[in-house]
Amino acid sequence: MPAKLTVHVIDDDEAMRDSLAFLLDVQGLKPRLYDSAAAFLKVLPEVTQGCVVTDIRMPGMTGLELVAKLKEDGVRLPVIVMTGHGDVPLAVEAMKAGVFDFIEKPFSDDALIGAVRAAIAHQEEAKTPDRARLDAERKLADLSPRERDVLVGVVAGKANKVIAYDLDISPRTVEIYRANLMSKTGARNMSELMRIALAAGL
Repeated sequence: MPAKLTVHVIDDDEAMRDSLAFLLDVQGLKPRLYDSAAAFLKVLPEVTQGCVVTDIRMPGMTGLELVAKLKEDGVRLPVIVMTGHGDVPLAVEAMKAGVFDFIEKPFSDDALIGAVRAAIAHQEEAKTPDRARLDAERKLADLSPRERDVLVGVVAGKANKVIAYDLDISPRTVEIYRANLMSKTGARNMSELMRIALAAGL
């Protein structure tokens, strides 16, 4: 990984921008700060590499609207979305919109840096989309039919009790299946599990 890979930080909270700038700088990354999505879009023609870390709720254009705009314009920078109001449906919406990862404030320094480094590594892999799809399919290959059913419910943003009702099983059984999904796919968190499922075309 290049020593000074750029991380574009978009947040209307100045204290949060300054805090992230310090954290990224200490880690040998190069932060560029913007107080709005519009400010980032102004310089986008000059942006050639790196990843984007954006707040999801901002005045003007939101983080999700920015993701949609980048996708529409064919910009392939990986995006990490931060929110202080995280919930599963919003996480699902973010992942389906093309967000690489989703972290809820307050988050640890390690969580953010881990997400940034994973996003940068994924950007390299994404240059060969077939490989990413095949890798995702390989991770799902050992799932039982019922585990796949539960995964489909998870990706749809359904709560455990709704998945349980749909599949005529108990919520406790759904929890067991969800634990199996994490261990069999090697996913460390919900956003990683969704990324694997979406890459495989679920």
